[in-house]
Amino acid sequence: MRKGPHRLVVLVGALTALSAGAYVLPGASILRRMTGGQDESQPTSARVDGSFVFSGPAVREAAAALNLPTERSELVADGAILLKTPGRCRFELAVPEGNKLAVVQAGGRRRVEGTEIPSLSAAMSQLCPLLAVRATSEHDTETRDAVEQHLQGLGIATRTTSLARFGGEVAYVLGDPEEGKPQFWVYKDAFRPARVRWKDKAGTAWDVRFIDYTSPATGEWMPRSIEVWREGQRTVRFTAIKSDPHAPLADKLFSP
Repeated sequence: MRKGPHRLVVLVGALTALSAGAYVLPGASILRRMTGGQDESQPTSARVDGSFVFSGPAVREAAAALNLPTERSELVADGAILLKTPGRCRFELAVPEGNKLAVVQAGGRRRVEGTEIPSLSAAMSQLCPLLAVRATSEHDTETRDAVEQHLQGLGIATRTTSLARFGGEVAYVLGDPEEGKPQFWVYKDAFRPARVRWKDKAGTAWDVRFIDYTSPATGEWMPRSIEVWREGQRTVRFTAIKSDPHAPLADKLFSP
């Protein structure tokens, strides 16, 4: 007689725990918390030095752009990421024996100093609207709306949310959870951008990944590594070596 009620209590408790564990925040709340974390503690002018490693189909593209021999399995270039909020970003690349080039985005407009490398443009297209934003208590809704509009422009259904794992961490997924659909992933614990998956107008599948927000090289405001994948193959990886969150950066560096 005692076992029946006891089992019922255990079953109800298990179902309650399962229901609570299955709850997923709505997309608007996820974006609000993400942009809210980019508050006044975020740097307004920062420089991150590191290296760009090109692989796969991007090796030939990068080698041609930098005026280097194209027959190689990998290409490494010194580089930097420059950020100036709101929404101004610059990639710089150089090799001792080749050319220099830069990719700049400001106010949603992008230009290239030199020959364009598609994988760098893909990285810039997501880094700038997601990491170079700086919400304040006065403009947090405006910032969130701008991020949501950017994601919806990629075909991401921002009101559809689910959970998944990325790099050993739990992440919120905004968008259709089916494989191959446009998606935006946000680390669940830190509410930092994790990855963006979308297809361009030509039907090419892109996946930009933001990895490791705990490195001493960058701190919590910038991932230590940024990867770009094209059609399921990694094409470029930027790894930070050091950063200066108070770097004095001239406005002319970001002129569109």
